[in-house]
Amino acid sequence: MAKQELSLKNALKQDAIAKRGIFSYDLLTTYKARFQLLESELEAVLLEVAAEFATPPISHFYVGAIAWDDKSGQAFLGANLEFSHQALSLVVHAEQAAINNAWLNGAAEISRMTINAAPCGFCRQFMNELSTAKELDILLPSGKTTLNALLPTSFGPDDLDNQEKLFAQHPHSEAVLGLPATISDKLYQHYLASYCPYTKNRSAVEITLATGERFFGRYAENAAYNPSLSPLQSALSQLAMSGRTLLDADVESITLVEKRGKANQHAVSLAVLSAYDAQNLLRHVEIE
Repeated sequence: MAKQELSLKNALKQDAIAKRGIFSYDLLTTYKARFQLLESELEAVLLEVAAEFATPPISHFYVGAIAWDDKSGQAFLGANLEFSHQALSLVVHAEQAAINNAWLNGAAEISRMTINAAPCGFCRQFMNELSTAKELDILLPSGKTTLNALLPTSFGPDDLDNQEKLFAQHPHSEAVLGLPATISDKLYQHYLASYCPYTKNRSAVEITLATGERFFGRYAENAAYNPSLSPLQSALSQLAMSGRTLLDADVESITLVEKRGKANQHAVSLAVLSAYDAQNLLRHVEIE
C-alpha cells in the first residue's frame, strides 16, 4: 500500500473511532483537498475503513457500508457483526449497521448507499423499509444500481397497510408516570423513537460502560419480519463502531426497556449476550 493511502486510512480510522463512524461532508471535503483525491477515491478508502470495524467470527467476510444523508450532510459507516455459537439470523449486516448508525444519530433520510459487496436479499428487504426505498441509489464496486433494480416486485410496508416508513415514522410523545430508576431519560427517548408498526412493541437498549460512556439501540421492524433489527443488536453495532465489543469493553450494565403486554425482545437479547457469556449484565424493564 502506498504511504499516502496508508496515512489516509489511518487518519480516517482514527476519526471514525472518535466520531463513532460519522463523517460530515465538510470533513470529507477537507480530506479530499488534503490528499488530493477524487470523490470516488475517497469513497473507496472510506469503505475499506468501514469494513475494518467488522466482527465476523463465523463468515470471516468483512463487509463495510456507508449510508449517505444529503439533507444533513453526513456519512454514516457500518460493518457486519456476528455472534459466535448463535443463530445466523442474529447477525447484523453492514447495510443494517450503517442505516442504524444514521437513524440513531439524527439523519433525515438515507439518500444513497455505498457497499463493498452486492447486498444480499436480507439487506435488500431491510432497505425496502426506508422512506427513500423507491428512489434509493446503491453504489457497488461494479457500478451504480438502484434498490428497485435489485428488488423488483418487492414486498414492503404498503403491502401490510403500514403508512409509516423507517425515517418517516409517526412521532410518539406519550408520557409515563413513575418511570423506573433504571430508565434514563435518553433511553426513554430512544424507546419512543423505535420503529415498530407491526408488533407495537416499542423497545430500546442502553449499554453503560464503567467509563460512563453510553451506547443506545432501538427496535427497527421490517414488513418481512426476519430482517428486523433488535434493540440490542442496534446498540452492539454502535459499540462496534467505537472500536470495541462486549469482550473488550468494561460494561457496567445493559438495560432493555419494552412495552408491557407487547414485550418480545428479552429472549433474543439473552441469546445474543450468551455469545459473550454476559447474560448477567441484562436488566429487563417493562413499562406501560
